[in-house]
Formats: sequence, C-alpha cells, structure tokens
Amino acid sequence: MDEHELHVFIDIVSQYFSRQTGREPEIGTPYLGEPAALPVHDLTGVIGISGVRKGCVYFTAPKDMLRNLLLQGGEMDVSDDNLSDMAGEIANTISGNARKHFGGDFLISVPVVVAGCPDSIQMPRTVKAYILPLRWHKHEAVLVVSLQ
Repeated sequence: MDEHELHVFIDIVSQYFSRQTGREPEIGTPYLGEPAALPVHDLTGVIGISGVRKGCVYFTAPKDMLRNLLLQGGEMDVSDDNLSDMAGEIANTISGNARKHFGGDFLISVPVVVAGCPDSIQMPRTVKAYILPLRWHKHEAVLVVSLQ
C-alpha cells in the first residue's frame, strides 16, 4: 500500500463522519502497527478483503463514541446490539467506498463485529498494518488497514 492509497482511506473516513454528523473527525498521523499488537477499543467492525488485494480493514471505537454517533443520527435505541451494528456499519461503509476507488476486484466480506480483545481478528503477518487514529467529539477511534 502506498501513500496515495492510504490517503484514500483518510478521505473516506473524513467524508463518512462529515456526512453522518456534519463534523469531520480530527485525523492523527498514520503509523505502522505490529500485527500482534494492534489497537482495539470496545467494539471492532472487521471487513475481510479478497480478490486482487488481500487483507483486512477494521474500525474500532469505544461504546461512548458509537452511542453518540447513533444519537447524532437520530437513533434513540443505543442498545449493545445497535452499538455493534454501528461498528459494523462504519467498517462496511468505509470498505465499500474504498471498493469504488480500487475497483470491482476489491472484494469485501460482510462485517464481523468483535467485542473487546480481538483474538479472532487475523491480520496478515507479512503485510504492513497502517493505523489511522481519529478523534471525534473527544472520542478516540482507529481505522486499521492491512492490504497486500
């Protein structure tokens, strides 16, 4: 993955929050993470990538952030199920928008949501994992992109 492709994901995240909430997130400086020690929060929406590119994209956020996103969107049901759905929805939307950029051979899976420690998230060990930290309304979240 090169710098231009990384900026595609930065733009998609900014556009997502801007469209959904009217407020862009603050995007921190992207950095490389170790596959065995990637950041996680309360809920993580995971999308597997296959086709020409292989890997994984995941969005992880604290419940408070997801709750505020639901409320901002007019949803009053902030149950754990809806918080999980929100994490999956964000990961799916980001990956779906990336598919528009990378083309039809950028195949995305349905989202899988993991609560807490992501033992079940399998990141490619031979592919760099780029960490995109972001802050929205004082809540910190992370997008992780690991693509061949």
